[in-house]
Amino acid sequence: MKTTNLRILPAGALPFYRVRLADVLPWVVALAAFFTFDTYMSIGSQILVMVIFGISLDLALGFAGINTLGHAAFFGIGAYAAGYFSLHVSPEPFSGLLVAAGLAALIGLLSGWLLLRTSGLALLMLTMVTTVVLHEIANTWRGVTGGADGLSGMETAPLFGLFAFDLYGKTAYLYALGVLFVVFVAVRIIANSPFGLSIRGIRENAKRMLLVGTPVHAKLILAYTLSAAIAGIAGGLSAQITRTVSLDLLSFQLSGNILIMLIIGGVGRLYGAFIGIPLYMLLLDRAAAIDPFHWMFFVGIALIVLVRFAPGGLLALASGVCDRISKRLALNLAKEQK
Repeated sequence: MKTTNLRILPAGALPFYRVRLADVLPWVVALAAFFTFDTYMSIGSQILVMVIFGISLDLALGFAGINTLGHAAFFGIGAYAAGYFSLHVSPEPFSGLLVAAGLAALIGLLSGWLLLRTSGLALLMLTMVTTVVLHEIANTWRGVTGGADGLSGMETAPLFGLFAFDLYGKTAYLYALGVLFVVFVAVRIIANSPFGLSIRGIRENAKRMLLVGTPVHAKLILAYTLSAAIAGIAGGLSAQITRTVSLDLLSFQLSGNILIMLIIGGVGRLYGAFIGIPLYMLLLDRAAAIDPFHWMFFVGIALIVLVRFAPGGLLALASGVCDRISKRLALNLAKEQK
């Protein structure tokens, strides 16, 4: 009798063609926000860009177990690549994203081949140092990056030659949402493929996977390269939407921020970025509006409380609550049947 390997998927993981209510909900919310909060399209576009960035980090950290504090390197590379391409080659947006993804993937491949020979704290430090080095290169290579001034004045051509980017950010929002959807579907396919299962196995026990013949180093390099490409897409999208690129996009602070956002939502759950990133960015926006001088204090308190009561992220907390409710309902039903 022919068997299937669906039973070895972790809880909640489904093939990409199986759709649940939870799969549809984020997209319904995103579309509803477009029609309901049309004056907030600018911050909405930024949130969508960061969600793509968060998904890229989740692929490396959550699924492959690659500890990194330097993921902003690929975001910044993608932004500079798309910005330079727009200024000197063509303002066509999709070509710019391909260039951003390609260059970020190339840097990810080269750096991953070297860095992924280490692990743990050493890997964490090396990824952070990589970001610092790239930041300094961008700062001194003024002819290409603009140095401390960055790149500005980029033009983004209308999508498909029809939909121009407007001042209100509506086209940019839908553009970012479309790119996010494509990226999410691609990552979901990857996560539930044999390759995705193998990198999860490496995350859990690399030595055991090596003993059964899995090319651990090659798999990790591929995961890191794919993650870098997606981060490059996010960076390129940011450059096209804001039409500016600065050194901040290569900063260690950005790497730390995206890690915090992902932890808030839940690492290794695909939808963690959809929860943690909007919550964190909206919290920052509201806190800064209420108290421009001490807003980080209130954000810090909120994060401490969140990590204390939901160490696995909000999705893990919600999943635990749902499990308890379902078990209690099942127990009550069993008692009634007796």
